[in-house]
Amino acid sequence: METWAWVLLVIAALIGGGVAGYFGARALFKRQLKKNPPISEKHIRAMYAQMGRKPTEAQIRSIMNSMNKQ
Repeated sequence: METWAWVLLVIAALIGGGVAGYFGARALFKRQLKKNPPISEKHIRAMYAQMGRKPTEAQIRSIMNSMNKQ
């Protein structure tokens, strides 16, 4: 094989690896976020308790909905 063919092969391999790595990391990150959400209803209740308040279910659902929209 000629030199230009090796260069094209290396460039194609780098691009292919980058694309595969991107989608693989993205899928892994989404799965981890679904398994371990950054904030849950339990966390919201604890925050309200630290402020000395008792949250209603409507407040908790409202906060969870706004977090899920983000």
